[in-house]
Amino acid sequence: MLYWLTELSDGGDFFNLFRYITFRAGGAFLTALIFGFLFGPPLINVLRKRQGKGQPIREDGPEGHFVKAGTPTMGGLLIIGALMTSTLLWARLDNPFVWMVIFVTMSYALIGFADDYAKVSKQNTAGVSGKVRLGLGFLIAGLASWWAAQYHPDDLAYQLALPIFKDTLINLGVLFIPFAIIVIVGAANAVNLTDGLDGLAIMPVMIAISTLSVIAYAVGRVDFTEYLDVHYVPGTGEILIFAAGVVGGGLGFLWYNAPPAAVFMGDTGSLALGGALGAIAVATKHEIVLAIVGGLFVVEALSVIIQVLYFKRTGKRVFLMAPIHHHYEKKGWAEPQIVIRFWIIALILAMIGLATLKVR
Repeated sequence: MLYWLTELSDGGDFFNLFRYITFRAGGAFLTALIFGFLFGPPLINVLRKRQGKGQPIREDGPEGHFVKAGTPTMGGLLIIGALMTSTLLWARLDNPFVWMVIFVTMSYALIGFADDYAKVSKQNTAGVSGKVRLGLGFLIAGLASWWAAQYHPDDLAYQLALPIFKDTLINLGVLFIPFAIIVIVGAANAVNLTDGLDGLAIMPVMIAISTLSVIAYAVGRVDFTEYLDVHYVPGTGEILIFAAGVVGGGLGFLWYNAPPAAVFMGDTGSLALGGALGAIAVATKHEIVLAIVGGLFVVEALSVIIQVLYFKRTGKRVFLMAPIHHHYEKKGWAEPQIVIRFWIIALILAMIGLATLKVR
């Protein structure tokens, strides 16, 4: 919205600053951060009063989690509120990729909200049917994937770009849509599975989306793509504004989610943020790089898949409990120890993913 102030500029005054994506990204970050600090306490108080007993705790979960009973959920509303306020204020609203990512984020937030509401109102961990959640998730991801393909350059549309190998594209044709759907839905559910300890999911999300925002900014500039030998996708640089809003809102949320958490993100936040990661990867043609940058989420999801499949086949378990962060809880690791070590892993993987921009 504020971008239109550039119409008042003669090219050499203050209003000219709004032409620069980096300036507006800084504004989006500060706006989201301030939003989080201002509205965090009143939102938590409202959630605590409305929810009563808070988020239901799994009876088969780690014993240490029972002390968290009564903690309200749906804290993702704080992140989404901060994110949307900052994005609508600072981003160019004529950019199709911005709206595509917003569409996925808000749609998945609504699915997550419905799931959280069902859990809190019924005071059980079942929530909305998994089939319904997945069905809606696939539909939203399908629309977003088709949307992105319409705005990709003709030589990139329906193509799969490979990291490291410059100028290498695999023509997926109609299979691009199912592939992109898997990326978005997989990312959303992987982040959702990771969100099991105080502060565990939000920091890796901020690390991953910061990395993807650098990639989005780079592939959206001709000069950068020529230097780095990566594919040019016009318009993706504006995603940096959205990502800055996620980081600012995420930090505001983390202030209240740090152990012991005053509020949980809930599916409202985890599904939305995971969907956003997948949508950005599809928009920037860096779907495979997302698997590296978000490697922590991949491992969390794989641990659940392996546990379920192995148990059905043998009646035995590979991990003491899945997702894998609960395995380490069962082994006696303290919650802060697990969280900080997983943050470190997420940062390492993000640096490896970022390196693919230059390694060609």
